[in-house]
Amino acid sequence: MENVVLIVHLLLALALIGVVLMQRSEGGGLGMGGGGGGAFSARSAGTALGRVTWILAGAFIVTSMTLTVFARIDAGGASVVDRLGDVPIETAPTGTAPALPGLELAPSGDADAPLTPRAD
Repeated sequence: MENVVLIVHLLLALALIGVVLMQRSEGGGLGMGGGGGGAFSARSAGTALGRVTWILAGAFIVTSMTLTVFARIDAGGASVVDRLGDVPIETAPTGTAPALPGLELAPSGDADAPLTPRAD
């Protein structure tokens, strides 16, 4: 069920992007600064693309909330911070670097010799 809602959510996002890009730009950013043709005017809700945009946006919000509910159910009620307390943190002693398995980092012989795998 979650996958179906996720696919519908993605399709709604793509459709919303397409519808918004098809609309005519009236400038003024949300109707501020003159013109009265922004998102807060009565005229903008009258166009077909405006109505489709509002419907798609509402459906997008509904699917977003549905996916949030699904994620909360799957979480099992535990916070990520709560789960961090159960895991022991292993740290290397200060001043040492972890050794690479099977590779001698400091050959005991010639300092200019290439690094070679150890025979353990």
